[in-house]
Amino acid sequence: MKASELREKSVDELKADLHGQLEAHFKLRMQHSTGQLGQSHRLGETRANIARIKTVLNQKAGK
Repeated sequence: MKASELREKSVDELKADLHGQLEAHFKLRMQHSTGQLGQSHRLGETRANIARIKTVLNQKAGK
């Protein structure tokens, strides 16, 4: 997910994406804690995506 793609979306779409990423991150954390997660790099990817979405939301709120 690129920041340029996120900037093209509306605030409602960004909030929906944020909710989806937060759910995905929770599920990955649970898999990691139970030892079922084989691709641990996905935790960092989802955390970075959450940060990107929050950054774009804050930029849109400041305009």
